[in-house]
Amino acid sequence: MSKFDVIVIGSGPGGYVAAIRASQLGKKVAVVEKAELGGICLNWGCIPTKALLKSAQVYEYIKHAKDYGIDVKGAEPNFEAIIKRSRDVAAGMSKGVQFLMKKNKIEIVSGYGKLAKNKQVEVTDDKGNKTMLSADHIILATGGRARELPTMKIDNTKIIGYRKAMVLEKRPDSMVVVGSGAIGVEFAYFYAAMGTKVTIVEFMPGIVPVEDEEISKQLEKEYKKMGINILLNSSVEAVDTAGKGCKVKVKSKSGEESTIECDIVLSAVGVQTNLENLGLEEVGVATDKGKVLVDDYYKTNIPGVYAIGDIVKGPALAHVASHEGIICVEKICGLHPHPMDYNNIPGCTYCTPEIASVGLTEKAAKEKGYELKVGKFPFSASGKASAAGAKEGFVKVIFDAKYGELLGVHMIGANVTEMIAEAVIARKLETTGHEIITAVHPHPTMSEAIMEATAAAYGEVIHL
Repeated sequence: MSKFDVIVIGSGPGGYVAAIRASQLGKKVAVVEKAELGGICLNWGCIPTKALLKSAQVYEYIKHAKDYGIDVKGAEPNFEAIIKRSRDVAAGMSKGVQFLMKKNKIEIVSGYGKLAKNKQVEVTDDKGNKTMLSADHIILATGGRARELPTMKIDNTKIIGYRKAMVLEKRPDSMVVVGSGAIGVEFAYFYAAMGTKVTIVEFMPGIVPVEDEEISKQLEKEYKKMGINILLNSSVEAVDTAGKGCKVKVKSKSGEESTIECDIVLSAVGVQTNLENLGLEEVGVATDKGKVLVDDYYKTNIPGVYAIGDIVKGPALAHVASHEGIICVEKICGLHPHPMDYNNIPGCTYCTPEIASVGLTEKAAKEKGYELKVGKFPFSASGKASAAGAKEGFVKVIFDAKYGELLGVHMIGANVTEMIAEAVIARKLETTGHEIITAVHPHPTMSEAIMEATAAAYGEVIHL
């Protein structure tokens, strides 16, 4: 039996980062992975979707090249080539993780990992052969997969999940996207940009429902301009796939029913955790509502067993899993990491226009009883945005009027996912509004909008 200091089950952004940090701290490490190194995020999530979205954005630029004084004729998207580029990007990144594993002397064990008693892991390879490994510390980082609704069983032909949406053989003429979280709106943008007639069905009163209401309304406005049909306060009651395409039965909150015909239905109704057949029950690891119960340092109730990423509390985001992995390993190694502040996690959505946010929405801040100072700065007033031809959207900042605490920042516009880190650091350092206003921001940049929105909150804005 092979003996290690640390075994990590799963090589996604939580698992491989935990493994590398453990190796850096002098531990003998193994990673058990049943599929590609890098997990869902790198192979079937964050990275390849960004490649698809970039292709869509480039095509949109070309279609509007005349606005920039450039004449382009006959540009058409090559759907197969776009899909291939996305897969090539993912494959390249996966090779990068392989290199990092080798560099850090981490042993890769291919197969399905399952907890066994006495701090052991049983690994079953694709031929059914079983190997036993043991370690003082075993970290579960098994991630999640597309959640299925009973009314929409994924068949990967007519009703698909996000994985199939990345590798469709041909562009559908029409698509219904069920759910308007990050996955739903990103694919809605991509396929609409490619020329597919897209309808979004959302159960909540606004799309991207976790975002500030003003962000939701702005994205809805931009999507409608693109020709995307949006049905809010609506649910999919059934999908009939008997004919050539799909007949989607939709029911509104008021009880009104309608049927939408389309080629493909994309189920984007969230993520469910991969906890099945992990040996949790046999070993006695406590779970609740599909999540492993852990403390602030990701220890489970069983000594030597830990869990990070999508399978524990907190948002199912790659950067959250990575940070959890580092905290978990550093605690194992006797360091003194600070627990994760789950109130200061940035969220990014990479549709066009992009969305980025951190902290409380205006509604949530009011519900908590804060007296607020709220400032907004539209990109239509930004010189850089005007020069770039990307005047859609705004930055919105929310401060506690009493102490000047930055409660939340919400952005929609071009490249705002690259701007949100300023707000995260400002909140981490407990920066006040006046400190942001007096910190000189470069001109002309999109990031000036954060300073201008803050100045607007305090009645000092110059360019509005």
